[in-house]
Parts: sequence; structure tokens; C-alpha cells
Amino acid sequence: MTDQPQAARGRVAFLGLGTMGAAMAGNLARAGFAVTAWNRTPGRAGELDGLGIQRAETPAEAVKGVDIAVVCVSDTPDVEAVLFGPAGVVAGAAAGMLVIDCSTIAPSASWDFAARLAERGIRLVDAPVSGGSEGARNATLTIFVGGDDADVERARPVLAAMGKTITHVGPIGAGQAVKAVNQVILAGTYLGVAEGMVLAMKAGLDVEQVVGALGGGAAQSWVLANRSGRMIDNDYPLGFKVALHRKDLAIALDLAARVGAVLPVSALAAQLETGLIAGGHADDDMSALARAIRTLSGLD
Repeated sequence: MTDQPQAARGRVAFLGLGTMGAAMAGNLARAGFAVTAWNRTPGRAGELDGLGIQRAETPAEAVKGVDIAVVCVSDTPDVEAVLFGPAGVVAGAAAGMLVIDCSTIAPSASWDFAARLAERGIRLVDAPVSGGSEGARNATLTIFVGGDDADVERARPVLAAMGKTITHVGPIGAGQAVKAVNQVILAGTYLGVAEGMVLAMKAGLDVEQVVGALGGGAAQSWVLANRSGRMIDNDYPLGFKVALHRKDLAIALDLAARVGAVLPVSALAAQLETGLIAGGHADDDMSALARAIRTLSGLD
């Protein structure tokens, strides 16, 4: 990939240039797509200008003449506003356009949005992502895709420019349901690693040596390898915000209530994250769950 792509792969609109979205849009440009980007707050992600990415003032302007639009914003109301609000996608899109929603929202919202877009001849796939800011930068995201077969195949070249593992998991909403499962498992993994690190510190062990030893056994995980250092140092630079994971857990817990699943670990993680947010740590990386365990254990 080059820093000055030839833009030979078609035009794509990218809506939402947050921590994840900016990196994803950049990777689309590097892969040869001609990208027109919009962000609610103007002036974000100036580094994209060097990649030839054009800027639009509204979602409607961004999607004019574009076959595919990618949405990557924080929550259900944000997606609804981008799609259906004043100067939203539906105001500028032509019939036949495909929307790829990489936001994490409730499956029921994806069903609703798909039906409303279909009334205007616009297709939708839900394609939430996992892999954090590192995955977004390196185009190695894992992407869970829900939608009709033809729509998913149409989306695949765009998704492949942003992610490494792309799985069509079912109809509309299925991608969001799998993302909820992902966030539930992450809640348990982060809590488990946090508790292990705190136990090692309280027991007077060489914690870095412990991490190295555990990495060769059954306790190995991405969280242990990539986030235990933050837990040891009690420093949590942004990777994936506590506030966003708390939002995702609310989606998962709501889905669990609907289907009759009991998620005690996720409920505990949600409670701890609510406390972190109240304490001013909403924008910390979610490995800050260790902050709560450290405090309860008298380390801080």
C-alpha cells in the first residue's frame, strides 16, 4: 500500500472519524478507494488529508454519487441521526446504495434501520468490528457481518480493506448479536486478567515474570499480552473507552434479558464500569477495570 493511492476501486463515503473511524477511512484510501468523509465535529483527523480524502459538510453531501457508505459512530441515536436526520444519508443517497454500519448498536435497531432504508431502495448490512484502535490502524479488525448474501458480497471488498477476519454470521442484526457476545467475553477476560495482576502484586511476585510465564499456558490471551502492562502500571491510554464498553454491555444485557440468558460476570463488569465513569474515567481504555480491582484491594 502507498501513501498516495490511485483511487481505482470506486468511491466510498465514510461517516464518523473517531478513534476507530479515522483509521478505517485511512485504510480504505490506502487500499485504492476514493473516500469522501464526514464527521459531526469538523476538523477531526487532519492526518487523512494527506491521503487524498475529501471532506463533506453533511452525510447527504458525502453520499452523493457514491455506491457504498460506511458508518462508524458511537451509539444507536448517532446512527439514526446520520441516516435519517436533517441532511442525513437518505437525503443524498440514490436508490441502490449500500450502507455498511460498523457501529455497535442493538440488533433490534439494525432491523429497524434496514426496514426504513429499504423503503427508499437503500440496502444495509450491520458490520460491527472488534480489535480496538490497534486493529483499526493495522487493518486487522475482526468484522461480524449481518445481511443478505448479495449485500454482504458487495460489501466484502470494502470490509477487506479494513479488517482481516470477516465472517457473515446471518441476516440483519446477527452481526450486532455476535458483537454483544464478543463484548461479554471481553468483560470476563479483562476482569480475570485484572484480578490476576492484582493478586500477583499483592502476593509480592515479580508481576512481569508472571505475565511471561502465563503467556505460555492456558491463561494466555490478547488481553494478558497487550493490556496487563497497563494494569500493572495503573495507566490506561486510550484503546477502547470504558464508556463505550459500558454502552455495549447494556446492549448485551438487554439481549440476554430478551432471550433468557443470565450474565453475572457482565453484570459485575457493568457495575464496575459505571463506577469508573462516575469517577471521571469514562475515556480511559477499558483495561481500567483494573483500577477498580486495585482500589478494592488497597493498592491505590
